[in-house]
Amino acid sequence: MVAAAEQVSPPLEVEDIAIEELHFDSRNPRLFLESDLSDEELIQILWREFVVDEVALSIANNGYFRHEPLFVARENGRLIVVEGNRRLAAVRLLRDKALRTKIKATDLPDISDELHKNLEQLPVVISEREKVWQYVGFKHINGPQPWQSYAKAQYIAWLHNDLKVPLDEIASSIGDRHWTVRRLYRGLMVLRQAQRTGEFELEDRWKKHFSFSHLYTGLNNPILQDFLGINDQNSYQPNPVPSEYISNLGELCLWLFGRESTDTRPVVRTQNPDLRNLISAIGSSDGLSALRRGLSLNVALDISRGDETLFKEYLLQARYLLQQARGKQLTGDSGDSGTLQTAKEILDLADQLVLDMEQHRREGRSTRRSRYVAS
Repeated sequence: MVAAAEQVSPPLEVEDIAIEELHFDSRNPRLFLESDLSDEELIQILWREFVVDEVALSIANNGYFRHEPLFVARENGRLIVVEGNRRLAAVRLLRDKALRTKIKATDLPDISDELHKNLEQLPVVISEREKVWQYVGFKHINGPQPWQSYAKAQYIAWLHNDLKVPLDEIASSIGDRHWTVRRLYRGLMVLRQAQRTGEFELEDRWKKHFSFSHLYTGLNNPILQDFLGINDQNSYQPNPVPSEYISNLGELCLWLFGRESTDTRPVVRTQNPDLRNLISAIGSSDGLSALRRGLSLNVALDISRGDETLFKEYLLQARYLLQQARGKQLTGDSGDSGTLQTAKEILDLADQLVLDMEQHRREGRSTRRSRYVAS
C-alpha cells in the first residue's frame, strides 16, 4: 500500500496561500450537492456532517502540519480546494469567532494570537483537478482516509464519464484489487438512471442516512441482475438497465431505501440478513408477488421458500425446542398447574400431525397406483 501511495502522489510544489483566496469545492463528492452553495453554507454542512471539530481541535492544540497541504485547482478565476475542505473549514472557524457563533460551533476554543497569525496562510499545491485525481483517489477510495461509498462512486464516475479514464486504470492507480471501483461505478449508474427516469428521488428516501452499499453490493447477485436485466458484461455504463426493466428498478429502490413522502419504510433495514432475504424473495415468483402486495419481508421470504421447506424447518425447530425443554424440566417447573396441560396439548398436536402425514402418504401411494393401472 505504501508503494501505491508513492506512485500516485503528484510531485508538485507546495506554496503558502492566504486563506481568503481559498474557496470550498461545491463539487466535493462527499456533499451530495446538486447546486452551488456559498462558502458559509458549505462550512455549515461540513461542520454538521463531517466532524470538523476533531480537525479543528487538533489544529488548535498542535498547529497546522505543513506535510498535509491542500490540493487546489484554479477554476473560473478562483482557487478551489479539491482536497482538504475539512481542514480549511476548521481553520476558518478557529480564526473567526463571529463565524463560530453563526455556525453554532461555540465549543471550539479561542486560539492564541500567534496561532491566529500562523493560520493566515496555508500550504497549498496548485494544479488542475484532473492531475490530482490519482492522489485523491488512493487516499479516499482505497487508502487511509476512505470516504463513504456514495462519495467514492461519484468520484469514480467523474473520472470515468467526464475525464474518460478507463475503470481498470482507475482501479490500478489506486491499488484496487477487489473490483471495488467497478462495483461502485455500476451502483451509481443504476441509481442515477432511477433518478433520471423518475423512479427514485434521493432526497425523498425514508432515512437520512443513505445506505448506498445495499444497492452496489446487491447488484453483484445474479438474481438482482436478472430482475434488472443486466449482467457483468453490459452493466458498466451510464444507462445499464434496459427500458423494459425500469419499473423493476423503481421497486428495488423503494424496497432498499423507502420513500419519505408516502411514509414507506424500506424493507431492508440492515444489510445482513435483510438484503440477502430480499434477494431470496425476489428470486421466487410467489415471494416477488408478496413484496409487490406490500407484505413484510419476513412474510415474503416465507412465501418464497414454499410450504414444504417451511414444514420441514418447523419440525426440526420444534424437535430442538422440545429437547431443550426436556433438559430444563428437572430444574424448572414441576409439571403442575398449566405447564403440564401445555405439554399434553403439544402431545396431542404431535399425534394429530403424525396421523395427517400418514394419511397423506397413503393417499399419495393410492394415486400413484391408480395412474400405474390406468397406463
